Amino acid sequence: MAGVTLKNIQKSYDKTKIIDGIDLEIKDKEFLVLVGASGCGKSTILRMIAGLEDISGGEIFIGDKKVNNIPPKDRDIAFVFQSYALYPHMTVYENIAFGLKMRKIDKATIDKKVREAAEVLDLTEYLDRKPKQLSGGQRQRVALGRAIVREPKVFLMDEPLSNLDAKLRVQMRSQIKKLHQKLQTTFIYVTHDQTEALTMGDRIVVLDKGVIQQFDTPDNIYNDPKNTFVAGFVGSPQMNFMSGKMIDDTLYIADMPIQLTEEQKLAIGGHESLTVGIRPENMTTPEGKIRLGVKVDMSEMLGSEKIAYFYIGKSKCSVKLPPDFVVDEDLILNMNCKNMFFFEKKTGERLY
Repeated sequence: MAGVTLKNIQKSYDKTKIIDGIDLEIKDKEFLVLVGASGCGKSTILRMIAGLEDISGGEIFIGDKKVNNIPPKDRDIAFVFQSYALYPHMTVYENIAFGLKMRKIDKATIDKKVREAAEVLDLTEYLDRKPKQLSGGQRQRVALGRAIVREPKVFLMDEPLSNLDAKLRVQMRSQIKKLHQKLQTTFIYVTHDQTEALTMGDRIVVLDKGVIQQFDTPDNIYNDPKNTFVAGFVGSPQMNFMSGKMIDDTLYIADMPIQLTEEQKLAIGGHESLTVGIRPENMTTPEGKIRLGVKVDMSEMLGSEKIAYFYIGKSKCSVKLPPDFVVDEDLILNMNCKNMFFFEKKTGERLY
């Protein structure tokens, strides 16, 4: 098995920079998730590791081996695509076995590996079927099986669940995570879905416009975001952001005075204008000493919880409520300043 190291990786198309000097060290046997909005460069990074995209600068190592000029077939990786990429005229067995046949592996070994992979992925009863006879989840498991039999050093997965419905995505998330635990191999997984990132990754890379915004554990990404981009990208509904202004030692949000702790005052320092963040689940808390009345704009029932939307000043915000909570036009919030995040207004960097 092997880790993956990226050193000052760059990618440009003509004069447009897509990836701007990324450094990344992925541990052996780690499940790493690259997450970000469409166009942030996450799939490009994956394809450069695979050798499917040329790099414009920097170095890529798989284990101790520099692979910049090594063709994809010799990098000892397996790539699982979003579109499954199965051969429609072949059976499940033949699809899984195809790569091994191309490498001239003997029939007995191929049969053993295919049946072992099929058992791991609950595909044994489908080995004689064609892809058109399978569900989306089953097709994706066949694509995983084709990767497993190669026993690669690194698995690369490019949004493999994006074509599945919500229920299948949840099932496949747990299956892929179990597969990682069983195989004990390095997994690098690309997604735009922050729920997938938080539930699957040992560590997460949050990307924006080809730049790493934060590289950390799921817990730290959620509870200790480095800037407004990370804070707003991770969490559903996203973190509420409000404009704040310091006058003397008091913070004002929409003309409402907020008494800060001494630690918060020290961290904010001489910044007069701030962006104040607070997550929807912390907008009404039993220990909240900041009482604020708002007018509810709309609400959504999500089964296990209810989301109410409203404005604080010019900022649209939301709050998570119990499912049986009766939402009227008027809503009283109980906030605790200890649950607030404070960001520099211009750069978005977190101050506290």
